[in-house]
Amino acid sequence: QVQLVESGGGLVQVGGSLRLSCAASTRAFSSYPMGWFRQAPGKEREFVAGISKIGLSTYYTDSVKGRFTISRDNAKNTVLLQMNSLKSEDTAVYYCAAAPVVSDYHNPRDYASWGQGTQVTVSS
Repeated sequence: QVQLVESGGGLVQVGGSLRLSCAASTRAFSSYPMGWFRQAPGKEREFVAGISKIGLSTYYTDSVKGRFTISRDNAKNTVLLQMNSLKSEDTAVYYCAAAPVVSDYHNPRDYASWGQGTQVTVSS
């Protein structure tokens, strides 16, 4: 198990930016593909972005492509989600997740460890 703690959520205006950070408590951080998911009230959890073990590959859901950037710093055991041009539809609780192995970055079942979530609210 990997302990994950998200931070950086908050209230921003439409068009604004926010950067989420996920800190992992493991000495084998580079062994884990990482992902960001989000869940809005009354809606299913959805994939937002994923990143491979050393960051060579990234994946995004269509709705955030071009606006969000996922990155990782394995020396600091962190994965980041830079969110730009925020829309009201981006309002959700955002979760960081770590996978022992990944067959499909979009599949939450591939992820074994989850953070507690951080709230992102985009005001219109």
